[in-house]
Amino acid sequence: MRPDDWHLTDDPHEFMDRAGGFLGSRPALHTVLLTVLDALCGRGRQLYSDEVPLFGVLRGEAGRVGAAFLHTPPFPLHLSPLGTEGTEALVTRLADAGHPLAGVCGEHGTAAHLAASWQRRTGTTVRLAQRQRLYELAELSTPQPPPEGRARVAGPGDRDVLMRWYDAFKDAVGQSAGQGAGPWADARIAHGGVTFWESPDGEPVSMAGVTPESAGQVRVAPVYTPEHLRGHGYAGAVTAEVSRTAVTAGVAHVLLFTDLANSTSNALYQRIGYRKVADFAVWGFGD
Repeated sequence: MRPDDWHLTDDPHEFMDRAGGFLGSRPALHTVLLTVLDALCGRGRQLYSDEVPLFGVLRGEAGRVGAAFLHTPPFPLHLSPLGTEGTEALVTRLADAGHPLAGVCGEHGTAAHLAASWQRRTGTTVRLAQRQRLYELAELSTPQPPPEGRARVAGPGDRDVLMRWYDAFKDAVGQSAGQGAGPWADARIAHGGVTFWESPDGEPVSMAGVTPESAGQVRVAPVYTPEHLRGHGYAGAVTAEVSRTAVTAGVAHVLLFTDLANSTSNALYQRIGYRKVADFAVWGFGD
């Protein structure tokens, strides 16, 4: 496999034309690429930063797409599952083009191969930053008994709370980059993309977001409960509610990621009815 078998572009619409069918053929494994691409096509290619993103398609036999990636700096490169030969070709292509990488995220074997190849090629230090597990909803099991209160879709009047909680969530997971809290809240409100669990007196106590549907899949993210309100079952209840809503709407694949270091959340989502799809990894490059 040659480095120039990778076709690169900075145009998300061209990438959609070339890779959309391939990504849609395995929507669960490609959930991040699908949802990020959908956002970039709909809201502008510099949605996540002022830096221009980069997209790539691996051309296989008979012109078929063999793999794809997208890179929206300063985030890691997101790569579809791929063998060693393809990752070596991609590393050569990117290194020869002088394209910098802060890391890679993908199926655990693919990400590890690319990280090792990048280190050999560039001499950059690489480190495993996070081990993730991708889950898909099999059969929903609503937590019983539910906590007091009810679910409610966030609306325009909740914008300030959404902004504060989005920033708090990013702080909790160590994410400093990305779109601002205001644009994030506005986009989620516009498509009903955040549900609160609220106490009997109407106070929001937890939230679960869900991405817009793309290729028959949605991803539950983020799920956040302020620290002083944790341990009451609110996160499980609101996650079950957004999952139920997606299933009722006819979504074929309801997905979510967990940090494998967090045994509590992994156990919670399995109790709700989520089952493992694949393990992923995030590798960081440099100091």
